Amino acid sequence: MKPGPGLFITALLWLVLAAAAYFFPVLDIVWIYAGLLLIFTAALDFLVLYFLCDRLEVKREIQPILSQGNNAVVKLTIHCKNSAAGSGFFIIPFKIRIFDLYPVSMELTARPSAGDGKTGRVFPVTLDRRLLQKGRAAADYEYSVTPTERGLWSFGGTQLLLSSACRFWELKVSHKCESSGRTYPDFKKLKAGADLRGLLERTGVKNIRRRGQGMDFRSLRDYQDGDSIRDIDWRAVSRRPGIDGRLKLIVREYQEEQDQQVLFLLDSGYRLHKKETEGKRTQFDSALEAVLLLSWVSLKHGDSVAAASFGTGANSAGGAANNDGTLGTDTSRWIFAGKGMAAFPRLMNGLYDLKSSPAPSSPFSCLEEALSKLKRRTFIILISNFREEDGESLSWILNRINRRHLLLLVSLMENDAQDIASRNPANADEALETAAAFSYLGSRRELYSKWEHQGLLTLEASAKNLPPALINRYLQVKRSGRL
Repeated sequence: MKPGPGLFITALLWLVLAAAAYFFPVLDIVWIYAGLLLIFTAALDFLVLYFLCDRLEVKREIQPILSQGNNAVVKLTIHCKNSAAGSGFFIIPFKIRIFDLYPVSMELTARPSAGDGKTGRVFPVTLDRRLLQKGRAAADYEYSVTPTERGLWSFGGTQLLLSSACRFWELKVSHKCESSGRTYPDFKKLKAGADLRGLLERTGVKNIRRRGQGMDFRSLRDYQDGDSIRDIDWRAVSRRPGIDGRLKLIVREYQEEQDQQVLFLLDSGYRLHKKETEGKRTQFDSALEAVLLLSWVSLKHGDSVAAASFGTGANSAGGAANNDGTLGTDTSRWIFAGKGMAAFPRLMNGLYDLKSSPAPSSPFSCLEEALSKLKRRTFIILISNFREEDGESLSWILNRINRRHLLLLVSLMENDAQDIASRNPANADEALETAAAFSYLGSRRELYSKWEHQGLLTLEASAKNLPPALINRYLQVKRSGRL
């Protein structure tokens, strides 16, 4: 309970009357009776608000599963608590203001209020008390939120500020109508990736021709014009003569090799913690969405998918294993391999709340841990931001990885360095910065060329173009038979 604006205004007027009574003694009696009336009215107003006003109840409705960047509607239902229950004589507060304690990971969007139909500032919102009268036991108020961060979220509750009839007092009432849920990456992109044929058209994924015979046998079919003579199955031809007694050519049809294993290693340290040029997203957010999208494609191709991250915090090997096969901490995870589309929800639940941090990360340690856990040949995709010093620090582990597995080193472009290198310097300081940017980018290209000569696969792409570029390389590896 706290004094309201009406009490301050009335007390100020009473003091003005006291000043007037100082100069005009005839007003002394008026000032005294006015003070007594003010005390009596304030006391009565206090008692009515504290003992006779309904405290109300609040119920919140919001979907527990939200998508990052997409609006979600929150519905607040305010209804009478004591009046509806018939417990004694209670009146509805004369002014009701609502404060909903929404999570900091969400942004508010104004929506029309059920009380006055106006738009503008979402909170505090004033509820029309007439909606709780005339036989109506509840009033609804809706507003929308936009989740800006992935992970768990929770509403702390709702607070109501109830005012007395004379606006002398205000009573704050807190309701623990807690709501919690999860925010996942944008489902629209992942659903778009469900139809691989549509994905190839929308994201510019190239259709790479099959090279060689490193494919799994699929079925036999009749020979058609354009089929390779090497695909003819002469044994099947000899067993299936035509109706007229002539031999009918049969060819063996192949499909891409399945039941292979793909492992994603995602850097959650300082290397990908850099903000993108647009909005609040980091390079890590784009990389994580690319991993989830390619995981969907890999599972649809019949491969098994595992994922891990390395960054700050305890080593993932020292974390506790969850029931869903996830091992690790907030920034270091290890999700064991799963096959089939049923494994995608487990992969999503293991990565949706993963975040990057501005702390050191070690690709060497992550690759060393992967070597100790992998028992079969695996296509390892390591996503980070590699620089010149990584050439020496990773030389030993890369040779060991390359003998047993197929490794793709993915590095995200640094737009700031490219912008500095491409600008026209206006003075000597800018010329030095441009030269340094040229040297830095050149050393990166030399490092990638060195790895390519060693038989490793490399890929450098911007955060925006990472998903189609990564899928292109995956399909190229699948159809080349290198696994």
